[in-house]
Amino acid sequence: MPDDIYDLTIIGAGPSGLFAAFYAGLRQMKTKIIDALEQPGGQVAVLYPEKYIFDVPGYSKVLAKDLVKSLVEQGFQYNPTVVLGERVTSLHKNNGVIELGTDKGTKHLTKAVLVAAGVGAFSPNRLEAKGAADYEGKGVFYFVKDKSVFKGKNLLIVGGGDSAVDWALNIKDTAKKITLVHRRDVFRAHEGSVTELMKSEVEVKLFYEVRSVSGDGVNVTKAVIFDNRSQAETALDVDAILVNIGFRADLGPIKDWGLQIDGREIRTNGKMETNIPGVYVAGDIAGPQDGVKLNLIATGYAQAALAVNVAKAFVDPNSKIFPGHSSEMKK
Repeated sequence: MPDDIYDLTIIGAGPSGLFAAFYAGLRQMKTKIIDALEQPGGQVAVLYPEKYIFDVPGYSKVLAKDLVKSLVEQGFQYNPTVVLGERVTSLHKNNGVIELGTDKGTKHLTKAVLVAAGVGAFSPNRLEAKGAADYEGKGVFYFVKDKSVFKGKNLLIVGGGDSAVDWALNIKDTAKKITLVHRRDVFRAHEGSVTELMKSEVEVKLFYEVRSVSGDGVNVTKAVIFDNRSQAETALDVDAILVNIGFRADLGPIKDWGLQIDGREIRTNGKMETNIPGVYVAGDIAGPQDGVKLNLIATGYAQAALAVNVAKAFVDPNSKIFPGHSSEMKK
């Protein structure tokens, strides 16, 4: 076969994809990683790089950006080909070779594919309050890449899920003051985090929403919030607004690849195989038919390792699925 045909191409450079790249290298597979984002790490790197993650094996807690750094170091040690800023748009099988087309007009040839695309393409739900769109990038934030931008500022956080609560706790010692508004009195966040929030100095205003955002044209300076029970309004002096009211996820072109899909998940069996031979799935996008769905990084790691080892046996029938223990392998 031509030299440009890879043993395994991994779609997605999030935690599952990066760990899969490591395992594929361990199994001496010629590997390529393709991701639509301009940096590896997936949602972990984009959505909450400054947040601690507490449920990753081997760490009591770890900053998301530090976890990504370690995963990149581990995943790239066998020198996979890395293609960033390129979205895979098509998948076709031809004479035993899978052809992946991208939005850059590039064709990638591979013997096997691992789809580790998280929840697919995602975008934040926008704050619909008057004036909010005018101040995106001028004090209205949907992502946090560096929490130091909130140092000494009056920060308004909008939301009641894990992201909103976790950011409030994470930034409370950086910002001058934090006010968190939530439209209900029931949080979607982890119970322990909510308890910690209520004991903190963060001002929590329940049954409140944002009515309008205003500023001096360069930076946001004020937000008007209202009690959705009485409609009573309160004006807040703010330097920044962090909006965490959820995300829209879309599988996009993956839906047209001929894979069996349930909702936003690709069906897989216990071997992480899909209905297309040679195409595997791992991570949040996986919809196991023979087990429990559990969207955790730890679960993604296990699925990635399983998928790669099964793919190795598919690409090289003389290989065993079980690779042996890593301590017994030659680097």
